Amino acid sequence: MKPVPLRSPTVNAVSASPRRRTGLYLLALPCVLLVVLGAFLWSGQVQPLQPAAQPPAPREAMVDVLDGPGGTERVQIDVTLHSPVDTPAPAILLAHGFGGSKADTAEQARELVRRGFTVLTYSARGFGRSTGQIALNSPDYEVADARQLLDWMARQPEVLRDGDADPRVGVTGASYGGALALMLAGTDPRVDAVSPVMTYNDLGQALLPNNASQVRIGGATPAGGSFNPEGVFKQAWTGLLFSAGGAPRPTAGTPLTCGNFIPAVCAAYSEVAQYGRASQQTLDLLAKSSPKTYNSRVTQPTLLVQGERDTLFGLDQSDANARQISAAGGEVKTIWFAGGHDGNPPGPEVRGRVADWFAFHLGGVPPVPDPGTGFQFDIAGRPQRDGDIPVRTMTAPSYPGLRDSRTPRYSLPLDGPVTPVINPPGGSPAATSALPGAGQVLDAAGSLGQSLARDLPGQVAVFRTQPLEEQTLISGTPRTRLAIAAVPGQPQPADAVLFAKLYDVGPDGQRQLLGNAVSPLHISNVPADGSPVEFDVALPGVVHPIETGHRIELAVATTDQAYALPREPSAHLVALAGDRAVSIPSVRAASSSAGSVPVGPLVGLGLVFVLALLLWVISAIRRKFNDDPDPRLAETPLVISGLTKSYPGKKAAVDDLSFQVERGQIVGLLGPNGAGKTTTLRMLLGLLRPSRGEVRIFGHRLQAGAPVLSRVGALVESPGFLPHLSGLDNLRHYWAATGRPMLRAHLDEVLQISGLESSAKRKVRTYSQGMKQRLAIAQAMLGLPELLVLDEPTNGLDPPQIHQMREILRRYAATGRAVLVSSHLLAEVEQTCTHVIVMQNGSLVAEGSVADITAVNGEATFRVDDPEEAAEALRTIEGLGLVEIEDDLVHADLAGHKAAVAVNVLVASGVSVHQVGPRRRLEDAFLQLVGEEQR
Repeated sequence: MKPVPLRSPTVNAVSASPRRRTGLYLLALPCVLLVVLGAFLWSGQVQPLQPAAQPPAPREAMVDVLDGPGGTERVQIDVTLHSPVDTPAPAILLAHGFGGSKADTAEQARELVRRGFTVLTYSARGFGRSTGQIALNSPDYEVADARQLLDWMARQPEVLRDGDADPRVGVTGASYGGALALMLAGTDPRVDAVSPVMTYNDLGQALLPNNASQVRIGGATPAGGSFNPEGVFKQAWTGLLFSAGGAPRPTAGTPLTCGNFIPAVCAAYSEVAQYGRASQQTLDLLAKSSPKTYNSRVTQPTLLVQGERDTLFGLDQSDANARQISAAGGEVKTIWFAGGHDGNPPGPEVRGRVADWFAFHLGGVPPVPDPGTGFQFDIAGRPQRDGDIPVRTMTAPSYPGLRDSRTPRYSLPLDGPVTPVINPPGGSPAATSALPGAGQVLDAAGSLGQSLARDLPGQVAVFRTQPLEEQTLISGTPRTRLAIAAVPGQPQPADAVLFAKLYDVGPDGQRQLLGNAVSPLHISNVPADGSPVEFDVALPGVVHPIETGHRIELAVATTDQAYALPREPSAHLVALAGDRAVSIPSVRAASSSAGSVPVGPLVGLGLVFVLALLLWVISAIRRKFNDDPDPRLAETPLVISGLTKSYPGKKAAVDDLSFQVERGQIVGLLGPNGAGKTTTLRMLLGLLRPSRGEVRIFGHRLQAGAPVLSRVGALVESPGFLPHLSGLDNLRHYWAATGRPMLRAHLDEVLQISGLESSAKRKVRTYSQGMKQRLAIAQAMLGLPELLVLDEPTNGLDPPQIHQMREILRRYAATGRAVLVSSHLLAEVEQTCTHVIVMQNGSLVAEGSVADITAVNGEATFRVDDPEEAAEALRTIEGLGLVEIEDDLVHADLAGHKAAVAVNVLVASGVSVHQVGPRRRLEDAFLQLVGEEQR
């Protein structure tokens, strides 16, 4: 292992050839350009901005309207008109949510004004400073008021008109205001575009849902539900809405218990709150206040925005609006965002999409690209510690099922026995699912918040899928089919009420209730003789990725605290029916950007990228000319000559080090802490620049990023792995980053060599320390490099794994490759390595084969059956040195004789020789070489 003389002279820190000076000039050129570009961009940023014209102050007014069944009731509506600098401009009528006022929409109004719109915000009757009572978006009251507000807007000079008394206007609002927007569009043709946000389609189904159907639930859209009669009263949410009606205002003939609602609404609430059921009169009142009654006349361009975290108005409500408006001939675009009544309200990005919708369809403001009729939905990640939720937006060409396409669905088999469940007397105690409107708080609470969802023993039947073999995205309303039967001899009313829900269950058993939502099921006429009744179930609509290794759990409970429950005790048998599976909708979509990039920074980034590319090209040219390959060393994996690394004011970490590694060798790099081993490894991998000397790999002079490094695999210190990915995926992503074909990675061989075949598909976070170390070694072996450099490869490995690693390295070197190993385990180096390099204080102390290092002075040890006879026989060899006996061992100084000569003498004397080897172990030689034996 003597260093081979190198053809080129050593380059020191001060010498520079003309070629090197030219390379430095080329390197400096893009740096200068970068400085000039930075100065240009900076100077552009600090230019004083011209003061922009400010829009006029908002104008407030009280508008008199006449409403009621006969149009004779006078009410005053509190409004604020926000106008831009340039008027007249297209207008937006901006409605608020239930329990709010015009103050809640002021920020969105200012955003729309900045886009160039005139905006009218107002407080609906019964809210804020507006007079009158709440009629729950009645066409005779709230919708009639909104039509008269359009009349008022048409008279304002700030509003662009399409004709007499015809303002160019779009209507938007959230929740209560969103339903008003749809109903106004369906009753007033002057509305030119509409965008309802997280609103309902059928208020009766929203507050008294029934997601069970004894006929098959079909439909091609992703979130179609089961809008069946005789629903279960959503008492928690409805109670909150009723309390939001505010304190009662003095009105003749109205009970104080009615709050500020008109008598008809008060009577309807009193009925369902007391009895848990709605009469036909109440259902007719709710239908009259629902967009479903008017959607057949909505032909204006409609942007539907719905929240994915919403136990009040779920995705099925938006889906129904989309289907009805599309059937009427309206242009529909749908957005599901990561929020809702149980999460964050629409943020600036979502509000910006609403503004874009109106900018395109109303015109009169700075133009935007056609927003089209596609479908966008958000995939929310886990909440961060600061409360933020990372979101990825997906885009599909259209909302599936409105035209020709259908939503892809995947059937996941369920398993579970027929289970008896009971409804306790009075429906108490009851299971919990979610607190109305508290989804954001529960998310922030992490596992504590998730633990709120709890089913009670004896009240729930559970059915499970097998662990998923690949990630599955739920985007819409899952479906399943169940059967229910009475238990003969047990209490059993004619009707049954159940609650179905889906859990995401991890490998550790942690359960997450999808959407914090349940699907109430009301099944009528259950036979008392135990005959089963089969029915389809529309489960809560969600957007949720189920990770590999997780399973889906279907729970069917008899109680839920958010709903009114039967008071009578009962017992049922719940079982899977049909194909015994859950049908998962998964919309085909591609990831899209959530926002636009400003042109200025984009141009700047592009220029920086071009300059960086130029720098890379110049560096590649320099490497090509400075590589200077030596053909004599083309088959030598590694040659180090005069390698030195020093730091100002400190002793050299590596000082004039020279050695080489040949094919088929396993070379151990030894030395005490601080000897310079890791520094040497980092320099030979191009991670550190030497102060002097050079490294050649297969004859090529090494520089940072040199192409020849593709023939080297390395493990220096512990690499980082992504814990949520499997070991196999980590290796694939690492190899893909090299830009080389995946077939050249030799993944199967590497996993077999490292012993990770059976655990390659497990997530890295489940790996032990030893498995992570083997994965790191497997990463170094990707592509089966010709030179393998390992720094402490046995860290974290147990003895069997160390033995296996020893065999791996031997087999690896036997193929003609070379291995350089740095290790503190001298016994393992002695058994594994063919050659050894010993360093101390940055310098070479010794090098050679393991046998040469351990056999200093020619001392050998013989294990024999007769030590006395063996000693006498050895002393007969001419010139032999000292012979000593130790138990069954005989130590002899061969003084230049070969061990084979001594063995022949022993055998000729009738002595049985069991073992022959150097007298000293590698550890003894190492300690002597580094001067530790005298301490």
